[in-house]
Amino acid sequence: MTPWELHGRSFGNCNCAFGCPCQFNALPTYGTCEAAVGYIIDTGFHGDVRLDGLMAGFTVKFPGPVHEGNGEQQLVIDERATDEQREALQTIMSGGDTEEMATMFWIYNAMSPNKHDTLYKKLEMEIDIEARTGHILVDGVYEVLGEPIKNPVTGAEHRVRIDIPNGFEYRIAEMGSGTTTTMGGGIQLDNNKGTYGQFAEMHLGNTGIIEAA
Repeated sequence: MTPWELHGRSFGNCNCAFGCPCQFNALPTYGTCEAAVGYIIDTGFHGDVRLDGLMAGFTVKFPGPVHEGNGEQQLVIDERATDEQREALQTIMSGGDTEEMATMFWIYNAMSPNKHDTLYKKLEMEIDIEARTGHILVDGVYEVLGEPIKNPVTGAEHRVRIDIPNGFEYRIAEMGSGTTTTMGGGIQLDNNKGTYGQFAEMHLGNTGIIEAA
């Protein structure tokens, strides 16, 4: 197994209500699971291939809860990546060189038998975890906007965090509100408007979350 690590920031938006039932082993709010995600890799490697400064993401869609499978997925990798970097990120994000069930990449890959061709696109991303704001733009494919949850009475920002000690994606994530617009690609997302947004640090490797980070 080739050693790898990714350290950076993540922002994702799914079609569920704030809090996302999946985080609590409950069924999706509206029965289906649809999400768009982006990653800024501050530092990283796969074997001898450095991945510092690159970005990546994916869209995914399931007819029911993720664990029932039959989903579809499309990976997106930074067009600036070299051939070696593209292969490295494709491997990691497809669950390769990873212990079983150790990362969200492994899970989504295993539960998505319907895989669209990986896209290599110009990516623009801004992710501020503390402020709960984010912007993902995958040229011609999808755009995701994130902002804090607002109190419906006062309009003040409402801060909530989820702490998952034994998770496969993060230990602590900030909750927010997200909206996704799909323009192209293989997956159309229609229900992600003012729904669950998630902002978290990313510290992952072959065996899952890297605790020391």
